[in-house]
Amino acid sequence: MSILVDKNTRLLVQGITGNEGGFHTRKMIEYGTNVVAGVTPGRGGQKAIDDQVPVFNTVAEAVKETGANTSVIYVPPPFAADAIRESAAAGIALVVCITEGIPALDMVATYDFVKQQGVRLLGPNCPGLLTPGAAKVGIIPGNIATPARLVLFLKVVP
Repeated sequence: MSILVDKNTRLLVQGITGNEGGFHTRKMIEYGTNVVAGVTPGRGGQKAIDDQVPVFNTVAEAVKETGANTSVIYVPPPFAADAIRESAAAGIALVVCITEGIPALDMVATYDFVKQQGVRLLGPNCPGLLTPGAAKVGIIPGNIATPARLVLFLKVVP
């Protein structure tokens, strides 16, 4: 099993200035996730989440300025497929799409594009992911998991 997000994750939030994006960004920051940028077209140059997070007009600008390597998407369904493609085209390695209700035909073309870019896509219509004690990306409550050491015992049978 792979760990997809950790303390080295540099998260970009698409739709950070909306109600859902803002609310869940606060929760991700409280958990300890390194949120480095937000993207809302037309709001570039502003700051979000108590002036902690710079907002950019495009994902490409945000990646160039902040080195973001993961994106989480909180945009309405008509714009979500384009948001996924924008992240993939900008070189984001992991795209997490929370948005539900994206038209299936939009996702067929989007998935092909994402695959061609070598990007990992989680979603759409998913709660995100969490690495206990390291990072949370999405809408998963941070208190449902705690860090632990995994010890594996093997019994060798002749």
